[in-house]
Amino acid sequence: MRRWPLMSLLVAVPLLAAGCVGKSADTNTGQNADAKEFTLTISANALEGGKNANIAKWTVEYVIPKFVEAQKAKGVNATVRFEGNGADDKDFKTKVALDLKTGGGADVQEIDGIWLGEFAQAGQAKPLADLVGKDKMDAWEGWSKIPPAVAALGDFEGKRYGVPVGTDGRVLYFNKKLFAQAGLPADWQPRSWDEVLQAGQKLKSIPDVVPIQLNAGTAMTEATTMQGVLPLLVGTGKPIYDNGKWQGGTQNVKDVLGLYQKVYSGGLGDPLLQQEAKGRDKSFAQFADNKIGILLESDYFWRAVVNPTNGVAKMADRDTAVGWARIPAERAGSGVGGQDFVSMSGGTIRMVNPNSKYPQQAWELLQFMNSFDATKARVSSTPQITVRTDVNDEVLKGDPMLSFVSKEVLPITRYRPGLAQYTQVSAALQQATADVVAGKTPDEAAAAYQQAVVKAVGEGNVATG
Repeated sequence: MRRWPLMSLLVAVPLLAAGCVGKSADTNTGQNADAKEFTLTISANALEGGKNANIAKWTVEYVIPKFVEAQKAKGVNATVRFEGNGADDKDFKTKVALDLKTGGGADVQEIDGIWLGEFAQAGQAKPLADLVGKDKMDAWEGWSKIPPAVAALGDFEGKRYGVPVGTDGRVLYFNKKLFAQAGLPADWQPRSWDEVLQAGQKLKSIPDVVPIQLNAGTAMTEATTMQGVLPLLVGTGKPIYDNGKWQGGTQNVKDVLGLYQKVYSGGLGDPLLQQEAKGRDKSFAQFADNKIGILLESDYFWRAVVNPTNGVAKMADRDTAVGWARIPAERAGSGVGGQDFVSMSGGTIRMVNPNSKYPQQAWELLQFMNSFDATKARVSSTPQITVRTDVNDEVLKGDPMLSFVSKEVLPITRYRPGLAQYTQVSAALQQATADVVAGKTPDEAAAAYQQAVVKAVGEGNVATG
């Protein structure tokens, strides 16, 4: 990435953003809209030379000088500062929440999408339409370049709070060499859970190979939920949180646990691997060593795990030996919205701080940061999936796997509910899979899960049908 003159950068790490004031949010969408001079601050859990250094570098060396230059061309004197941070995600969340609660914080905030609902319910985040006006929000050209399923990362209870920044997608990876030995096709695309199990049975004939790795148990923590339970659950037609209620021991949950039972009681998966502290890392190494046939993972696995250049489990023949397929619904048409294929994604969003003295200018900055040129610049050094299809079409054209996720997976994906209780529900799901792997029936595991969820969120907030 081109380096921009440091003299043009206005970077600081203040306790409270210079563009904000310590008072409650002003919902006047026209506040300071015609200001010819203003100061804005951008916040992210990124630090030059430290955590998420590429984001910090891009913000400081591209976003700030380019935006200031664009404002100057309009006769506006803009000052923009970057409030960098390199804290643990939990500590960063606490800091952001405290800043927002006390009337401070940066004008443009970057947060994990899973925090949005919690912030919105606490009044620490407000819908964009309330802050900048619905007409101005809707007028941004970028919305037409972001798939609706991806834009939903910035939505809560039917209202749009922010713009998604980055995202990912989950697929089924498979080892083409093992598939060839088992008589399975190199262009494999299962259309039901049964077809995945059938492929696993054929792979079972190869000595010393684990046919299917489906993350399970508590040792793999959130990987069990995101690379296991949740994509399977949306394949039954119901997400974990729907119509204001969490799923308890529903038939949908029992169906998912039933699939786990078929994998682990049927000898298609390695139950001991799910109990190891570094079981997920071990599964990566085994896949790279041609010891696992099918693995459910995100595009991170392709980019950073089996990457032949710098992966943590380098696979020299990755480009020819690794195949990928969409995750099928339980059966054709049974996925959420009647989908045949499903996925889950994570990601961050950027939002306008309700405390900002300059909400219109903050929205201009937010649009600029998510424009085609700025988004392309952000991933120029390390191509990866963005939320913009036009950027993906250009920067991913040399990578068939990432292009596949962009074109085939993002339009059908779903996200975790951004509610505080999610972590407890997720832990209960992990335990339910651990119970099944240990030999309990799906009904027994679902009953224990039901009790855990009721304890976490209250009986009135749990669906049982």
